[in-house]
Amino acid sequence: VRAAAAHGSPAAAAWQTRAGGVAPRAAAAAFQRNALGGVRGFAGDVDSDEDFKPKVHATGGDDVQAVITAILKENRVVLFMKGQPEAPQCGFSNLVVQMLAHQNVEYQAHDVLRSPELRDGIKKFSSWPTIPQVYIDGEFVGGCDIMKELHNSGELNKMLANHPKKSD
Repeated sequence: VRAAAAHGSPAAAAWQTRAGGVAPRAAAAAFQRNALGGVRGFAGDVDSDEDFKPKVHATGGDDVQAVITAILKENRVVLFMKGQPEAPQCGFSNLVVQMLAHQNVEYQAHDVLRSPELRDGIKKFSSWPTIPQVYIDGEFVGGCDIMKELHNSGELNKMLANHPKKSD
């Protein structure tokens, strides 16, 4: 059922109801409002710049799953990575950023280093133990090795052919 919920199937609504009835968008908004609660040191300080505040901060397993589901529903291409595209914090994340840049596709990146809950939650969500993770149209594609294979074979280009391109 969790896999169905992860991909927006009809079972998702039933699972979310059993998980507390929180819609993914509402859950995401609630976590973003609560992200400044001082839980995570200086990043949560009132005087901290917006760029340094956590973008996603959840406290429970089902809550994190709802946030991830909302992120995937609202974005066609999503990268969960270590660091930001402008400053990747691991070589594998950097390689995936380079592959997506080569495709010139719009995507949303989420830094799992800013939220331990998100880092653990995305691994549980996909049943995939490593970061980075790429999702296209709500479907888990894979990590760095799989992306590299898709890129080298030309399949990644086909998968992203109808997705919005970055404007320069």
